[in-house]
Amino acid sequence: MDTVDATMEKLRVQCLARGPSGIQGLARFFRCLDQDGSGSLDAAELQRGLAALGMALEPAEAEAVCRRWDRDGSGVLDLEEFLRALRPSMSQAREAIVAAAFAKLDRSGDGVVTVDDLRGVYSGRNHPKVTLAEFQDYYSGLSASVDTDEEFVAMVTSAWRL
Repeated sequence: MDTVDATMEKLRVQCLARGPSGIQGLARFFRCLDQDGSGSLDAAELQRGLAALGMALEPAEAEAVCRRWDRDGSGVLDLEEFLRALRPSMSQAREAIVAAAFAKLDRSGDGVVTVDDLRGVYSGRNHPKVTLAEFQDYYSGLSASVDTDEEFVAMVTSAWRL
């Protein structure tokens, strides 16, 4: 595990110790810090923000984290990528139930949910297609706020009538 991965694991543990809303709370807080609405923070902003939440990083750690999620070489981290990386991975049970829900939507079976798949069920005006990876990404974020696999499976099963 490299130092950035170790730093991310340290932050993940601290967020999860705050309960189901730990990562979501961090996301809200970071969006407030993002004064210009760019969706990014520099190393100093990241370090100050985390310190304000009681999650201290050394300057070198903050700079390394920023470099890892710097999409365009500007020296700042992309908040969405950073927060996605901070989420714990879903268990096999959670991944399986999300894939089953996606399969229910993907009527054509081509691995992409399109407007045709959803006609009469969903307005695809803003999101004309959804891939399994995007669907899993959405549920990965939701998964971080659900304590047990059993609760998560029950919630998704109920929501999608699986």
